[in-house]
Amino acid sequence: MYPDIVKQFRINFKIGVNKIAHHRHQYIGDKNFLVLLAIWVGILSGFAAIVLKYSVHWIQHLLEGGFNVRYENYLYLLYPLFGILLSVLYLRIFHYKKVFDKGLSSIIYSISRKGATVERHKTFSHVITSALTVGFGGSVGLEAPIAVTGSAIGANTAKDLLLNKQSRTLLLACGAASGIAAIFNSPIAGVIFAFEVLLTEVSIPAFIPLLIASASGAVVSKLFYSEQLFFLTTNDWDLNALPFYLLLGAFCGLISAYMVRMSTSIEHYFNKRKNPWQKAIYGGMLIGLLLFFLPALYGEGYNTITNLMAGNAHMLLDRSLFYAYNDNAWVILLVVGVVVLLKVFAAAITIGAGGNGGIFGPSLFTGALSGFLFARFINLTRLTELNEQNFIAVAMCGLISGALHAPLTGIFLIAEITGGYVLIIPLMIVSSMAYFVTRYFEPNSIYKKTLIERGFITDDKDIALLRSVPIEKLIETDYTAVHAHQTLRNLLDIVSHSKRNTFPVVNNSGVLLGILTLDELKEVMFNTDHYDTMTVTDLMILPAAVVQTNDTIETLMERFEETHIWTIPVVSGDKYVGFITKSNLLQHYRLQFISGEQTKLN
Repeated sequence: MYPDIVKQFRINFKIGVNKIAHHRHQYIGDKNFLVLLAIWVGILSGFAAIVLKYSVHWIQHLLEGGFNVRYENYLYLLYPLFGILLSVLYLRIFHYKKVFDKGLSSIIYSISRKGATVERHKTFSHVITSALTVGFGGSVGLEAPIAVTGSAIGANTAKDLLLNKQSRTLLLACGAASGIAAIFNSPIAGVIFAFEVLLTEVSIPAFIPLLIASASGAVVSKLFYSEQLFFLTTNDWDLNALPFYLLLGAFCGLISAYMVRMSTSIEHYFNKRKNPWQKAIYGGMLIGLLLFFLPALYGEGYNTITNLMAGNAHMLLDRSLFYAYNDNAWVILLVVGVVVLLKVFAAAITIGAGGNGGIFGPSLFTGALSGFLFARFINLTRLTELNEQNFIAVAMCGLISGALHAPLTGIFLIAEITGGYVLIIPLMIVSSMAYFVTRYFEPNSIYKKTLIERGFITDDKDIALLRSVPIEKLIETDYTAVHAHQTLRNLLDIVSHSKRNTFPVVNNSGVLLGILTLDELKEVMFNTDHYDTMTVTDLMILPAAVVQTNDTIETLMERFEETHIWTIPVVSGDKYVGFITKSNLLQHYRLQFISGEQTKLN
């Protein structure tokens, strides 16, 4: 009964959508319609961000509300384990057979290889799992889950309204931008983030929907949470500190490279473990142990950033074994340094163990502590007097720029969430220096590195352009197959009626045995003595290369490059399917290039 009701609802829904789509064209143009949808996606993503933010704060207040700052609390050993187990349990019950990729890498992959389609359950499943993970102390951020949620809202809105791939991609980016804008109250950073991380090809017409979606998400956020995330009280920056900002940028670059490398290494380690319950238990227990010794690693850690910017660095030792040393500047500095190094471990283990969250928040957290560590160390050595608050702010920008390879996002995000536009020059200096240093050690961002290593995406624009064409579309099947036992007389009759000069040789089962070209025939075709004695087997040659129907464009390009031939046979298993010619490949490349240029102009 219930499945029938659901099925009928889906049918009626599709009929209704088709009617709306038909009538819409009569009254609203495509561009205006996209603007309206951008507002709708922005509002929904904004509400999702508010739900996620308040859920996490409520859980954290419930769990930590009665803790005494003077004493360590053994419940930290259990909280992350419970959160990760609950997240895994939810996924096993409600999404057992569904794809549940975490982080923004899955969205980048969706844009690059899946036609900007995102699974429908991601419109809510990331909110639930990340709330459980972070609320119970998982050392990750909420930005990636809300960006994925917004992307799913945008992509599925476009899918339901039967929009094309270009519109789906744009609304997907609108959802991500509005989610980021809402979680930070930072609309400009949301737009720039969408372009830097998701939409690598800048399209001017896309700015308007993105701006409106981001603004809509920020307005919704303002209605429920109007406070500024961090407060920066500085009014200026000291020109004499310029060399130290340069050094800080290099320092942030090294920390960023460390974060990218360690995060991907830990991810690979956990991916090799298949039992989800074992991963959850071992990972949860390890995170709990880290939180017991260093409670500053709990959750996003934004309270820690707030305390640092307010000059209350001693509060990092609250509820820890080191509380008795909270008046010792060097002990505080040592603890901060350890937390900087361990935050990436805590974040990667949380995600690898089965929790849900992102690296965006940990990048901000690590940046703030790195800036404090740098400035406080210089101040303690009395080399000069640095404004620690300024260095905390610009170092957050440095880590976003380096780890995410998003320098403009880092600059405008920190300027917006701290109100620190007065620091725009130091932000630019540290952002660019951190980006340059990180790129030297890690050419790819934390989001793209794993995807590139697995061959899912590429930085080669030519390959990326061709990847949008399935290899099946390149296969030409109008080649006449010949059988190995056929005589030269039969073969010449076939050749005389064919427009091709290459012939696949197959057996009775369709297995490719070799190929035959006119070059082999020229030597014998005028010798009538061989017409009935010579067979195709005597004339065929082995192909220089073959490709499978499920091979990648990179493999095809490598085969052409290695063999210097113009035509490659395609097989499925060992069965002949057709040929791919270099001319057809180049023709598709040309068409995709022209299509891409027209899309930018539109």
